[in-house]
Amino acid sequence: MPARLRPASAAEVTAALAAEPRQPAQTRLLVKHYLAVLSERAPGASVEVRVPPYAAVQAVPGVRHTRGTPPAVVELDADTWIALAVGELTWAVAEAAGRVRASGERADLSALLPLAQP
Repeated sequence: MPARLRPASAAEVTAALAAEPRQPAQTRLLVKHYLAVLSERAPGASVEVRVPPYAAVQAVPGVRHTRGTPPAVVELDADTWIALAVGELTWAVAEAAGRVRASGERADLSALLPLAQP
């Protein structure tokens, strides 16, 4: 069983968000951090959120799957995930621009975003 993602410290997140340009290690930290936050705020296994090559997480209550592809899948790149998580980009704009590939009944994460604390 894969290790569960855990949120990073506030100091690490702040430093990674402030970095210009952002390094790959900082991108990895932010992707994993916000995926961990999503899984804590919306526990469940009906949606798999994939941010290749960094990580994937299952979240959102609903139909549980045990094998194969989950009932809903969301896949997006790291920059899009971070922008959605911090509120720099809305779900509707990202989806319309083709930056989000989402399928399944619960694949619309707009009600859960942004994840960053005000």
